[in-house]
Amino acid sequence: MRAFATLLIAVVACHASPPPAPFVHRPAPPPAPIAAPAPREAAPVAQKLTADTPRTTVEGATFIAPAGWTITVRGSATILEAPEPGSRIALIDVHAKAADGAVAVAWAAYNPPRYWALKRATPEEDRDGWVDQKQYIYETSPGEHRAVIAHAARHDGVWTVGIFDMDQAVAEKRASQIGLIFSRLLPRDYQRESFAGKTASKLDAERLHLLTSFIDESRDSFGVPAIALGIVQDGKVVFADGFGSKELGKPGRPDADTLFMIASNTKALTTLLLAKLVDSKRLTWDTPVIRLMPSFKLGDDATTSSVLVKHLICACTGLPRQDLEWVMEFKSATPASSLKLLGTMQPTSQFGEMFQYSNLLAAAAGYVAAYVVSPRKELGAGYDAAMHAEVFGPLGMTATTFDYARALRGNHAGAYGLDIDGNPAPALMAINYAAIPVRPAGGAWSNVRDMLRYVEMELALGKLPGGKRYIAEDALLARRAPQVAMGKDTSYGMGLIVDHTWGIPVVHHGGDLVGYHSDMIWLPDHNVGAVILTNSDAGAVIRGAFLRKLLEVLFDGQPLADAELAAAGRQLRAAIASERERLIVPAADDDAGKLAAHYHNDALGDIAVSRDKGATYFDVGEWRTPVASRHNPDGSVSFITITPGITGLEAVVGSADGKRTLVIRDAQHQYVFTEN
Repeated sequence: MRAFATLLIAVVACHASPPPAPFVHRPAPPPAPIAAPAPREAAPVAQKLTADTPRTTVEGATFIAPAGWTITVRGSATILEAPEPGSRIALIDVHAKAADGAVAVAWAAYNPPRYWALKRATPEEDRDGWVDQKQYIYETSPGEHRAVIAHAARHDGVWTVGIFDMDQAVAEKRASQIGLIFSRLLPRDYQRESFAGKTASKLDAERLHLLTSFIDESRDSFGVPAIALGIVQDGKVVFADGFGSKELGKPGRPDADTLFMIASNTKALTTLLLAKLVDSKRLTWDTPVIRLMPSFKLGDDATTSSVLVKHLICACTGLPRQDLEWVMEFKSATPASSLKLLGTMQPTSQFGEMFQYSNLLAAAAGYVAAYVVSPRKELGAGYDAAMHAEVFGPLGMTATTFDYARALRGNHAGAYGLDIDGNPAPALMAINYAAIPVRPAGGAWSNVRDMLRYVEMELALGKLPGGKRYIAEDALLARRAPQVAMGKDTSYGMGLIVDHTWGIPVVHHGGDLVGYHSDMIWLPDHNVGAVILTNSDAGAVIRGAFLRKLLEVLFDGQPLADAELAAAGRQLRAAIASERERLIVPAADDDAGKLAAHYHNDALGDIAVSRDKGATYFDVGEWRTPVASRHNPDGSVSFITITPGITGLEAVVGSADGKRTLVIRDAQHQYVFTEN
């Protein structure tokens, strides 16, 4: 269901932005007291699953229940509980006239220990056999650290309501298992559209117009200043150009040479460097990392000794993302200190058990390669030199660079986001400098022309234009081999995602930094590839819909992308409006009066608090932002960053040992700042 796909994007998205914006209080009554359907005569029996298991809901909707979870059928409700007690997903079949009534009945059948106030409800597009879909997001307080969402969808007169009631740490940790459940939640007897066995159409002028108009209209609708698009088919570039303006409100159209930050798309280029070293027999994918770099260390000794080269960027070691530790404290960071920081981090799942995304570990992949190539060089200089010698140079990617100053001096697109009212505005570019010390994970600047050269090489299985062999096929393709599942149809390799949702392999990866969101896509069986680069945070919505649009145009598929994008726009606008409703801007004087002038946390550094012309500011040294205040249902007060690009980072006011505190969380970690 799309509601849960949206949640998964927030949980597993490949970006370095702050956590998703927190929930905002909107008083609302609990669901109507409609009686649950009569329970079955037999007492419900809980079954703990030892393997991923195909199951059906009471009325026959199909899904896959993950290994390690416990499943219980209680009346009309099929309840899945994660291995961590108290985190549940309920799939409830009901008969009702409309979505609101179906959700009310479902809540009564689920019967949680408490109800949450409704924050917003948003209609969604028809998809995968479901119609009349609607998403419901509920109010929680920061201390609950919980996500509560309901989603209603109808098929042949029966509503299937999904209730997502999970601790946020569990939700992030088990995102791939959640994806397993919802990626295959389909109506009884429904078969998803498949392009298997079909031949991709030639992208003639008419089909290209469908793609380019989709991009330009989407850009305008979402207020994205600039988008650059490139498409290659059968070894030829069939489109490479830009839309809009590089700078908001200024002339200067982007083109195929305009530089954007490509963020996590850098990871695939880093693994290409590793593949070149495999090809030249300087290492193997199965070489233990500590044999190559004895100083390499994670917080867990067993995991450290188990990490092979292929695991550095597989998102399969159990190490979670801890982005705040390099996003908020990077002024003095270096590649060496970034590797040292890895030594403080602990896995939260077993090695190889499930997908967990770590930017720092991905950065280590590049620096280990650099150490192998030039052990006497500083790691960053060694990595930059190796990338230019082994990747950028041979592929003809002459504009691609890790040099921010060079990129910003030339033909580049500025970084933009959405302000708290949903209007396009300059984003906090300063935070993107945090990627420099960890640049193998996401610090490259590139353009459509260069990225298409890379995609063409992937499609040509390691050959350059003209037929010259650049890399052995087996070394290249090893990067696409599944290392960990992200769902039933999707796996993560080494900096690359392979998706079989539509019956054909689609290789892709996204990239997200403040103000820059991109994707690269190729269909290896059909010799088609594309690159989309955007310079606004709203671009993250467009790039996902573009993948679907590309498939529709190539295979004359069902026209779903436009409705998908329209629904995403409604969700985005509803989310912004509901978050804005409870923010006090500027922060209320009484709230600001609760703050100390200075706070410290050993992992994230310092926060200096100041007032200027009635506004309250948080300054972490590397960047500074105004904050709003917000009163939460549990009586706590939060301060929320409101600068575009970092909107939504939350600090909760508290006290400990007679001192004032601020608590900042990501999904799996809590950081307490204490006044000093």
